[in-house]
Amino acid sequence: MIVADSLRYDSVYKDGGPGVPYMEKVATQFTNASSAACWTLPATASMFTGQFPHEHHATTQTRMLNKDSVTLAEILKDEGYHTYQITSNVATTNIFGLERGFDQVLRTWDLAEQKGLKISQLFILLGKHRIRKKLFSKDAVSDKLSEDLRAGSVWFRSFYKLMFDHANEIVKGHEAKGEKAFVFLNLMETHFPYHIDSEFKLSSGNPINKLSELMTLFSVINQTFLINENKSIPEEKNLATIKSRQTRSWDLIRNDLDDFVRSMHEDKDNLVVFTSDHGENFGDQDWVYHFSNVTDACTRVPIFWLDNNNVDPGIRDHKTSSRLLFHSIAKKVGYNKLKGHDLFSNNVYNIPISQSYWYNHHGKTLDKYKFNQFCFHYNGMRYLKKNGTWASAISTEYDNGKSEMLFENLAAGTNPIEEVVDDNEAQDYLRKHLAEFLAFEKGIKS
Repeated sequence: MIVADSLRYDSVYKDGGPGVPYMEKVATQFTNASSAACWTLPATASMFTGQFPHEHHATTQTRMLNKDSVTLAEILKDEGYHTYQITSNVATTNIFGLERGFDQVLRTWDLAEQKGLKISQLFILLGKHRIRKKLFSKDAVSDKLSEDLRAGSVWFRSFYKLMFDHANEIVKGHEAKGEKAFVFLNLMETHFPYHIDSEFKLSSGNPINKLSELMTLFSVINQTFLINENKSIPEEKNLATIKSRQTRSWDLIRNDLDDFVRSMHEDKDNLVVFTSDHGENFGDQDWVYHFSNVTDACTRVPIFWLDNNNVDPGIRDHKTSSRLLFHSIAKKVGYNKLKGHDLFSNNVYNIPISQSYWYNHHGKTLDKYKFNQFCFHYNGMRYLKKNGTWASAISTEYDNGKSEMLFENLAAGTNPIEEVVDDNEAQDYLRKHLAEFLAFEKGIKS
């Protein structure tokens, strides 16, 4: 299971095709899939548990994975698999509980040779409050800062080849012994601020544009607009430059990724899945970065399912959710406690629901940004519950080059679950999860 962190759907399908020939030939592509959340922790937790954020509790507010949630790695371990996580993202490790069920977690910043940071890299890292705070404290001369800087190196160096090599060694070792293995990889090349080369560099040509790009990167990481009324999101032209970096980061990895997937899948009895945990925002819905917001850009993700038997490749364009990867993979290994949930069954469980919870920026978040959101897709529309009010927007058709379709508030008292959804089972499904979301939200506030 390979996850390219933060990879937008339209970065992959920007020219009508993803540019991964082997996967295009043999994979089932789910081209209308959405993530259950808008950043790594809740989105990955949903893929690991099959649950929504209000169920697994790994959100911006509650942080830690629910102790009662059963993870995919735990299920596979019970089914006789040796389980490994190879990651370039600290959010998928023991900090928030996402290491649960893995026999071994390999962190790329511990595996790779460490190098010094360049001035531009250090400047961007200082956009993170935690780094700034440690730099001017006693932690600067202790292992705590050093540990943070080592982990921060994943933002500036490409480690995916190292990860592929380790995964190959693991799989070959277990194949030689006739053993089963599950390997999860989290690639950070497509995560902001995006690798466009083996080492971080600015994409702009002249010095003035480079400085502007660097300042925009710093601003987006720091998210000062969340805590400063006078700060606005960066200019559209600067956001366009940042957005183009992710497209280039996908171009950096896609050929090697396709070759790696082929090596894991072709003529072997292996299931291989490639996806993204969530997308990014570049000014969509008047937002930047991906915390605390629900948009098509942030939730629509590519999914490639390369089966080991009995599933024909092709395009599946029904609406679905990447959280169902949990159910689909668990079913493949014989776990039989799931009812009707999987990527391939086009039923009410496939109705995409995305949730977000406001980001507490060190206790300084402005009141206007303290909102949680519940969003669902139905019949080509998105419906959003925010601050007690419903809004709607057409689902964005990125493959036609369209930009994000904006939400517009519905009339007071409107309830699309009751007035738009025309299937009783779908109504019950949405009512249930909205009620649970609102109860969870109330518990957070209290």
